[in-house]
Amino acid sequence: MGESYQISDQSEAYYMTFQVMGWADVFTRKDYRDIILQSFIHCRKEKGMLLRAYVIMSNHVHVIMQSSQGDLSGLVRDFKKYTSKQILKAISKNKYKSRRQWLEIIFKYHTKLYERAREVQFWTYENHAVEMNTTDKMQSRLNYIHLNPVRYGLVDKEAEYLYSSARNYYGIKGLIEKDLI
Repeated sequence: MGESYQISDQSEAYYMTFQVMGWADVFTRKDYRDIILQSFIHCRKEKGMLLRAYVIMSNHVHVIMQSSQGDLSGLVRDFKKYTSKQILKAISKNKYKSRRQWLEIIFKYHTKLYERAREVQFWTYENHAVEMNTTDKMQSRLNYIHLNPVRYGLVDKEAEYLYSSARNYYGIKGLIEKDLI
């Protein structure tokens, strides 16, 4: 992974993408999306996460986040570790056996491609972190995040998508709160 995608300033805001192994469409299910939302809420209250923007797509999550405690790498690690365990546990209890088996096969297969991975992994290691050190970068990534559901044909306008902070930016109550930029 190149230096340009590393978190170098632990207290700055960064744009990141968290990808599901094998780009599996996990977040088509509300209960899995809700695990991400609840984790955002917890990390904002308990771990000093400043959540500037987010969108939960079917197989990845885009965020702009910052750590008020100056440990963004640790925050990302903890967030991904916790959500991974919770989502994998929820998948293992999925009442639809064929979907559960399909996801388990995808995760096991793609996990084998990583040397340092365990038996089953949910998130890829890459976060593609980009420091938001200019207003132009911040605005560009904010637009990218919020227009993602529009580009995918899920909604006509970004504020219509529930699992995004776009609603908050349009003055509409979102599913969770976000922090001001």
